[in-house]
Amino acid sequence: MSETRAVRSAVATPHQDLHSERGALRGEHPGRSRNPVIKVADLAWLEFEKPDLDRAEVFARDFGFGVAARTESELWLRGTFAGSPCMVIRRGRTSRFIGPAFRAAERSDLDRLARATGAAVRDADVPGGGQVVDLLDPSGFPVRVVHCVEQLPELPGQRPLLLNFGTDHRRTNTTQRPPREPSRIQRLGHVVLETRAFARALDWYLETLGMIVSDFLFLDGQRGRGPTMAFIRCDLGGVPADHHTLAMHLGPGTGYVHSAYQVTDLDSIAAGGEYLAERGYRRSWGIGRHIQGSQLFDYWRDPDHFMLEHFADGDLFSSDVEPGWAPMSASGLAQWGPPATRDFLGASPSPAKVREVLHALRGDNELDVERLLGLMKAMNS
Repeated sequence: MSETRAVRSAVATPHQDLHSERGALRGEHPGRSRNPVIKVADLAWLEFEKPDLDRAEVFARDFGFGVAARTESELWLRGTFAGSPCMVIRRGRTSRFIGPAFRAAERSDLDRLARATGAAVRDADVPGGGQVVDLLDPSGFPVRVVHCVEQLPELPGQRPLLLNFGTDHRRTNTTQRPPREPSRIQRLGHVVLETRAFARALDWYLETLGMIVSDFLFLDGQRGRGPTMAFIRCDLGGVPADHHTLAMHLGPGTGYVHSAYQVTDLDSIAAGGEYLAERGYRRSWGIGRHIQGSQLFDYWRDPDHFMLEHFADGDLFSSDVEPGWAPMSASGLAQWGPPATRDFLGASPSPAKVREVLHALRGDNELDVERLLGLMKAMNS
């Protein structure tokens, strides 16, 4: 072997074998746009409507949120980290997810985005003030890009427990007693969405908001048709960003799947889960550790049946890490933990689900019988 070839063979593959055994094949989706309109810096908050703000606030506090602001018609929730709120819940006739708001890196990004899309820059109704551009993604989700004037100050948070490892004894003559209290939320981490227009929506987020893919999932025997799920992060250049700020997958529905909120450590997840269970809330799936993103996770349902995740210890990638590719399967969602539940997978049969599937198969979208059968196989594999 020549010296040049030997050097090349020692260099890591494009995705660096960090997060998947496989990289892209020739001609597959690159997972990024060469010339996006802007590059968003983070997920700012999520927007919901609910008829009972009092009940929503009780769950929010039990789950570990702080209240940033409360009026008769709005509830703004926050974490302990400085920055923007995590969530706004507005009073509405029914419980529904409205859409995500992403944070612009600079105020000038809003002007650039408005010129490119024909939208307008307007004042944002966020505590502390700011400006926003309202968009609509190809799935029909309202998407806001915001630049906030004032940031919420940092609040006291939970301290991680001091742990002993093998012969590394950091704690002596004292016991471990994690408090039985809510897992104090630090920040919003990511949101997961289901869409019938996966490929179009994926390209829109890459081209319009400058996001980049960390991992693609594909259906068994259908890799040639392209991916059916993407874990997407913000492009912060050399600054490492969360493995995914947005995840999307192809499905018969179009809507919210779950959102995830960072807490301190595993003990915070576990003790906070005990606190929730004692108050009658229902765990959807957990505790375990994911594969894509590596997070420690625990999923819960709120009183309106929305799924929320406590997570800790997630992966951080800089922009030079290219996408990994892996087959989609229920068993491939976790390194360890209990098997994924039917509730988490959204696989519980119901008349509404059947109607949703029939509507999707008849509509102008990316779901067909082959894709549907592949998704059903993945949920049971």
